[in-house]
Amino acid sequence: MIYHDVEQNSPEWDALRVGKATASRFACFMANDGKAFGEPAKDYALQIALERRTGRKAEFSFSNDDTDRGHAQEPIARMLYEETTFATVGNGGFFDCGDYGDSPDGLVGKDGVIEIKSVRAKGHDSTRMRGSFDPAYRWQLAGHLDCTGREWVDFVSYCSDFPEEGQLIVHRVTRESMASEIERLRIRRAEFLALVQQKFSEI
Repeated sequence: MIYHDVEQNSPEWDALRVGKATASRFACFMANDGKAFGEPAKDYALQIALERRTGRKAEFSFSNDDTDRGHAQEPIARMLYEETTFATVGNGGFFDCGDYGDSPDGLVGKDGVIEIKSVRAKGHDSTRMRGSFDPAYRWQLAGHLDCTGREWVDFVSYCSDFPEEGQLIVHRVTRESMASEIERLRIRRAEFLALVQQKFSEI
């Protein structure tokens, strides 16, 4: 694993991610774990294979109001996190693990990373009621721990629609608590990367 201290969404960051499976998309191939890969995983494998063949980022990129809001509000959530935890958040950069990699939203000390989600009120309230992270991001969180080698990840849910005292929710996930998920991820990811290689050979 090699850590690159680059700004996220910069041209340098984009270039490092070309042709690699990244933690934000691990859920794509973890779906139906133990069974055949579904169409989303096959499509993702094709995208990665094409990037490897062409050496350039796929032209298609997903964006909607939620992702745009997330980019805009992430600095606010990061500031509130630092004020709440008395921690300093460093640049997440990119962790290059060869055929795959990871870009956490920030590094905390020597042991932690954060994953910030700027969400709608309904999602934020569900996280509040659950008292845990949003399970939709389970494999991204496991990916953070696996790729970075760090001991914990703070799942940060932020919603500006809530009263100030309730806008930020932080739930810590440790490597020990995710040991089973990390092992499952490693096995399934190896199978997925074999599919990518197959697609690459066929193109």
